[in-house]
Amino acid sequence: MSKVFLVSRCAWTLYNFRQGQMRAMCAQGFTVKGGGSGGDGFEEKVEALGVPFVSMPVDRRALNPIADLKLLFSLYCWYKSEKPQIVHHFTIKPVIYGSLAARLARVPRIVNTVTGLGYVFSEGSAGWLRKLVEWQYKAALGAAHFTFFQNEDDRQLFLDHKLTRPEKTGLLPGSGVDTTRFTPKSFSPEAKRDCDKPVRFVMVARMLKDKGVYEFVEAAKRVKAAGICAEFVLVGGRDERNPRCVPLEDLEKWSAEGIILWLGEVADVRVPVSDADVVVLPSFYREGTPRSLLEAAAMGKPIITTDNVGCREAVDHGVTGFLVSPRDAEALAEAMKCLEQSPDLRDRMGRAGREKSVREFDERIVIEKILKIYREEKL
Repeated sequence: MSKVFLVSRCAWTLYNFRQGQMRAMCAQGFTVKGGGSGGDGFEEKVEALGVPFVSMPVDRRALNPIADLKLLFSLYCWYKSEKPQIVHHFTIKPVIYGSLAARLARVPRIVNTVTGLGYVFSEGSAGWLRKLVEWQYKAALGAAHFTFFQNEDDRQLFLDHKLTRPEKTGLLPGSGVDTTRFTPKSFSPEAKRDCDKPVRFVMVARMLKDKGVYEFVEAAKRVKAAGICAEFVLVGGRDERNPRCVPLEDLEKWSAEGIILWLGEVADVRVPVSDADVVVLPSFYREGTPRSLLEAAAMGKPIITTDNVGCREAVDHGVTGFLVSPRDAEALAEAMKCLEQSPDLRDRMGRAGREKSVREFDERIVIEKILKIYREEKL
């Protein structure tokens, strides 16, 4: 069987988003190794799957030429030394520098997954920076044999800008979700939340401005101002290295004022999602397909998110949840009020979301599509 290297931004992303793929590949006889930045405590968890992990100098800052050249050289030396038959890159820098390194090292098959375009392709980014990244993507994807995208908007953007060719691209339904691990407690009437308890709205995301944290808080204020007794919970950690990180003082202020409860990063996201009545993600970030929404749907939770790239793929408007305009706290608050007032609607949407998740987003669908590309003689 082939030797396959999976390279992501860090051990955390590799473990949280690719563990199902790594398990499936090991079970089918592939020799699998993982790579990315270490030091986050997840290297051991990756290795517990039977996947040795190699630490790589992936710098999270948008532009650091010296660090990026170091990453390119490190990946080239690794690939040249160990001679994998297949390399598969995830997240921006591994995709760009990994693809170039793999071509220089003459790796037989180079596969990428573009998991989202992020800040560089947002409205607030500098034009020169976007031009630079587009040029880098064009060189990298030209070196690769196949690139997956997680939504049609991103794929079409790359095709429109001639950054890759149609025959070298495909679509994945996000990173998939383990629908046997993320399940509803029960859909039986006996398991419904106590009607006397306030409805709980939970947002699971990194604490970044572009994820819609401020819109979530403003919507919470509006709902409370309408005399509605509801709970609002933020789940996710902060990353000071990201320029769009929400200041700690804001999170502490909102918590002290009783507007929201901030739980920070949690060991098992199923716990706060299970306690939620509605899961919310008001992102205006250019998402791939948000894993948090797929997990929430698999657990039978109705969703409110934005009619935005990536997010809209996860929700059938009016069926599994609501889509609202990005950066619109008033529309978000109105959607919250609607679901707060209707337990039956929440139940119907939760059921429909679970069905959609199993039908369209089960990680087995994602894994099979990836393995098919690995096995093809010609791409």
